[in-house]
Amino acid sequence: MAAQAIPKADGPAIALVNGRVVLPDRIVTGTAVVVEGRRIAGLVAPGELPEGVVRLDVGGRYIAPGLVDIHTHGAVGHSFNEPSPEAFRAITEENARHGTTSLLATIAAAPLPDMLACLEACRAWCSVPRPGAEVLGVHLEGPYFSPAQRGAQDLASLRTPDDGSADELLAYSDVIRMISYAPELPGALELTRQLAGLGIVPAAGHSAARDTEVYAAMEAGLRHAIHLWSGQSTTIRQGPWRRPGLLEAALVSDGLTAEIIADGRHLPPTLMKLAYRCKGPDRLCLVSDAIAGAGLPDGSRFRLATSEYAVRDGVGMLPDGTAFAGSVTFLSRMVALLVEMVGVPLVQAVRMASLTPARIIGVADRKGSLEPGKDADLLVLEADLTPWRVMVRGEWVEARASASSPAG
Repeated sequence: MAAQAIPKADGPAIALVNGRVVLPDRIVTGTAVVVEGRRIAGLVAPGELPEGVVRLDVGGRYIAPGLVDIHTHGAVGHSFNEPSPEAFRAITEENARHGTTSLLATIAAAPLPDMLACLEACRAWCSVPRPGAEVLGVHLEGPYFSPAQRGAQDLASLRTPDDGSADELLAYSDVIRMISYAPELPGALELTRQLAGLGIVPAAGHSAARDTEVYAAMEAGLRHAIHLWSGQSTTIRQGPWRRPGLLEAALVSDGLTAEIIADGRHLPPTLMKLAYRCKGPDRLCLVSDAIAGAGLPDGSRFRLATSEYAVRDGVGMLPDGTAFAGSVTFLSRMVALLVEMVGVPLVQAVRMASLTPARIIGVADRKGSLEPGKDADLLVLEADLTPWRVMVRGEWVEARASASSPAG
């Protein structure tokens, strides 16, 4: 299609026309998505558009809500464990270019002063509007993990919730939206109750818990389980008895939402299909769990907190190749992989990367779907589900030059 001028958020209302609009339950055509300022103003038939609205013909492409990543550590050589505006800017701008319009800045286990510095940096970042993906708050992934299930987390930085450090971390409860931890550790039940009382999502992960310990934590307010099959206990035998773990409890419990890393590396299609069948698209979300290697070429080295990792075979790994250390895949590509590899319908795959994570962290009133009054976070996808244009809060994201991109 011919290049078109891209309207600005502070100009006239914009109507995206000639698209396939991805709603939470269906795809519709013959509908214009109208953006006024920084909000979605409505979904109307093109013939009903008022005078003065600037039309943008998207050429039959999909118009989807911007994606919401509630578990992402970094990109292009930077991580949220770096308490600097430069790191936050690089990560959020790269995410936006790939269709992630809002995210939780995920901080890995590190020495307590370092984690506190990162929380302070996030508080400062969130205090004013910024370009790139909107940071909705922090996901603390650690430091309260089982050493046996720590994965790539730094062993020397692990703690237990009863050691007094939780009070220091929760001094930043205004920016923390989720904390993931092992529910079997000493003090974990009290931490669960604290988080629930503060409106922070208590999430289980990197845990050696038995199912009975998970259920006890659910009684205290546990609501979510991070990256199924990664850093999670599973069924063991004790004598003749089979004792289920966190994985099985998460799969069968209606009271827990969960997430998968759908990069085609962490989980084979069979396991992604199992998670989808057990949880469904309203209780299972996609997360990138992307680390600083996202956007870097194969063979690149990068750091997360106190450790060094490498990009190898399209995934983040420990330097010796013995374990994964997070993904290097952005959320929009995971939507495509879920459709291609697992056969999940596009409507549900998009919902799992937009409205479902927005609901999990309590921001579905303004994020996650194309509804009037919500933030104008939009993702226009090609037929092969690669991003064509991205809008964050009414502003078009600067795209890398390509033959199919309209002039901006």
